Amino acid sequence: MRVVKQLGFVVVVALLGSLVVRAAQWDAPSTLLLGLAAAAATVLAYRWVVGRTERRVPTELLFRGAGRALGRGALTGFALFGGAVALMAVFGDYRIAGWGSASGAVALLGFSAAAAVTEEVIFRGVLFRVLEGRLGSWLALVLTAALFGASHLLNPHASLWGAVAITVEAGAMLAAAYVATRTLWLPIGLHFAWNFAEGGIFGMSVSGTDQPQGLLHSVLSGPAWITGGDFGPEAGVFSVLVCSTVTAGFLVLAHRRGNLRPRGAGRAGGIAAPHREPRPVR
Repeated sequence: MRVVKQLGFVVVVALLGSLVVRAAQWDAPSTLLLGLAAAAATVLAYRWVVGRTERRVPTELLFRGAGRALGRGALTGFALFGGAVALMAVFGDYRIAGWGSASGAVALLGFSAAAAVTEEVIFRGVLFRVLEGRLGSWLALVLTAALFGASHLLNPHASLWGAVAITVEAGAMLAAAYVATRTLWLPIGLHFAWNFAEGGIFGMSVSGTDQPQGLLHSVLSGPAWITGGDFGPEAGVFSVLVCSTVTAGFLVLAHRRGNLRPRGAGRAGGIAAPHREPRPVR
């Protein structure tokens, strides 16, 4: 029942936030402010419902140390997407054709913030923790990654390969980032930076989303298996390659820190609670 309450409450708040952000119709100041407000509302909703249903302080989403974890996640996300773009450029499949839209980049800043927070809170904050408590870290990672990828089949220009790519490069990597650090802030920062770099800076489609032009006008000219086609570079092989490498690194770090949990390690009801104080992000 606690799981249903948590998921239901957070999803309702997130959906309402999404509707409000979309109602701004990409007006730059409105989308920025409403996106940040939706992100904040989702964080507060999660903290409140976890505190009420589990009778604990949600250590995975503490405000103390949030800035540092967000910053490290963001740096990782920007570096990862920059690496994927650099690989496409080396193979002649990407070039910058000029400037795009500064106002579009501002709007995408708010949109990316809202999307990153709501998706991480739902998929890693609620679903992953629940499954990890019952099934252990490894199986929870596989299942939530697959669910995250499948959820993108609803996006425009979606394909089975695109869903598989997101399962591997995003679903697995973001769950691994949470396991390694035991904070949601780092995967939130990583998720935000990847999406904003993709759409807000390089002006590419983010998972097939209909969006304004970003800061740069980019041209992709290679085959779809490299560029991702209309779905965006997330469905490209280089994105899968660079993110899979980082996923492996997070999992090694999680193992060294003793953060990988066996089956049934959570509390009754399937909520995975820390069996010890989580190690800080370093």
